[in-house]
Amino acid sequence: MTLTVMAASLLGSLRALRAGLTPRNLSLTAAPRLGRCRYFGTSCRLLGAAPLKVLMPALSPTMEKGNIVKWLKREGETVHAGDALCEIETDKAVVTLDSSDDGVLAKIMVDDGTKDVILGSLIALLMEEGEDWKQVEIPTQTSAPSPTQPVPAPKEPSAAHVPVSSKVQHSAGKGDARLSPAARQILGTHGLDPSSTAPTGPRGIFTKEDALNMLKQKGSMTTPRAAAAAPVQPPLKTTQAASSAPAYPRPSIPPISIPGQPLTPGTFTEIPASNIRQVIARRLRESKTTIPHSYVSIDCNIEQVLKTRKQLAKDDIKVSVNDFIIKAAAVTLKQMPDVNSTWSDEGPRQLSSIDIAVAVATERGLITPIVRDAATKGVEEISTTVKALAKKAKAGKLLPEEYQGGSFSISNLGMFGISGFSAVINPPQACILAIGQSRHDLTVSEDDRGNASLCQKDMMMVTLSSDGRVVDDELASQFLENFRLNLENPKRFALF
Repeated sequence: MTLTVMAASLLGSLRALRAGLTPRNLSLTAAPRLGRCRYFGTSCRLLGAAPLKVLMPALSPTMEKGNIVKWLKREGETVHAGDALCEIETDKAVVTLDSSDDGVLAKIMVDDGTKDVILGSLIALLMEEGEDWKQVEIPTQTSAPSPTQPVPAPKEPSAAHVPVSSKVQHSAGKGDARLSPAARQILGTHGLDPSSTAPTGPRGIFTKEDALNMLKQKGSMTTPRAAAAAPVQPPLKTTQAASSAPAYPRPSIPPISIPGQPLTPGTFTEIPASNIRQVIARRLRESKTTIPHSYVSIDCNIEQVLKTRKQLAKDDIKVSVNDFIIKAAAVTLKQMPDVNSTWSDEGPRQLSSIDIAVAVATERGLITPIVRDAATKGVEEISTTVKALAKKAKAGKLLPEEYQGGSFSISNLGMFGISGFSAVINPPQACILAIGQSRHDLTVSEDDRGNASLCQKDMMMVTLSSDGRVVDDELASQFLENFRLNLENPKRFALF
C-alpha cells in the first residue's frame, strides 16, 4: 500500500513538471515538499535579494582601522571575483582589496581618502548583474559601532558649581554630536556650546576646524577654563598680589595655536599620528614593559668582508656589507638553534626556519621586511632580495606575508654615522642585532722577526639585544663570538 502511494506521488510530480510548473507557481501546499536549497559561497544569491555588503577587512594582525586610499572601481562597473576593488592603507602597508564575488558595484559608502575606518564598517555594496544597481537599498547600519560608548551623565549639580567641560559634554550628548578630542578641548577651554553649529566632519563628527570657526565667530580666544569654574575670591592686598603673581598668567591646560594668530606662551600644535606610527608606539611600549632586555657588544674586523666585496665588484656583482651581516647572522643561527626562538605564553619556541627581519626606514615609519630561509641563500641572492623588499617597503606595497613573522631582526644605523646603539626587541622574537658604523683603528702588530709596527684595521661594533627569558647572557656571548668569527672569515659561509 505504501509503495502504491509513493508511486502515485512521484507520478504527480512528473506530470507537474511536464506541465511547465516551477517552484514559483506551485501551490503553497506543494512548496514544502521541495525542501530548502542551501548555497555555499557568497556569489550564489537569489534575484531580488539584499545587496552584498563589502566590509572593512583585517589585513594585518595588528590592524584596528584603515584608510581608503582610492577606489579602483566606480559605481555601476561590473566586478568579477578576484578584481581589485580599492586600495587600503593598513598600519604597515597599502594593500589591494580584491572582490570575492561577481556583480556590479552599486554603492560606494566610504569615499577616497577617508581615514580611520573601523574594522567591520560597511564600505561598499554589490548587486547581481541584471539588477538595477541604481535602486540599491542602503542598509540602516552603514558603519561599525564606535568602540567608545558614551558615559552615563551623573546627577547635575547646582549651576554655580558645574565646570565648563561638563556643560560641553552634556550639550554634545543632548544634540547627539560626536566631538573629536581636539574639538572637545577647545570647546571646554573657551566655554562654547557645539549644539549651535552643524558639524562638518565625516559621520557627523564635530571637528577641530568646526570649533575654531566657532571661536573666531565669538571673538573671545583667551577665556581659560579655570576662570569659569573658580569661585569669586576677595581682592588681595597689592603687595601680596605683586609678590605671588607669575610673569604671565598660565592656564591649567595649554591653549591650542590658532591659524593666522601669533603664538602665545604655552601653545602647542597637534600632529595626527598615522596608523603605522600608532602601531610602532604600541609595540615599543609592549616590548620595553614586558621583555627583560639584556645587552652585549663586540667589535668585529670587517677587512675580509671589504676585500671580498671589492673582488665581487670586479665581476659586476654588487653587494653591501649589510648583506654579509645578514648571511653571517643566519649562519650563526644555524650553528646555535637555541637563539632562533620566540617567546610565547607557554615558554620558548625553537623555530625550524631562519627568517631574518631587516629594519627599513620609510617616510611613514620603520618596517621590517623578512628574508625567508636566509641560511640557504647566498650573499648575492640575499642582496637581491633585500633590495626588492626595501623598494616595496618604501612604496608601501609590501604584502602581509613579506613583513609578518620572522625569527631574528637586524637594525643597521651605520650608514647614518652611528657608532653603536642598543635596539629594541621586536616581539615575539627573542633577539635583535644592532649594527654600528665601521671605523679605522690603529693597532700594533709584530712580524715574524719581532719587529713592531702600526697598522690600520676596519672595525665595527655590533650589539645584541636579547630576551633574558629565552637567551641568557652566556648564550648571547657565545652567539656574538661565533658571529664575529663568521663575519671576519666569509669563507666559512660555505661550510654551513
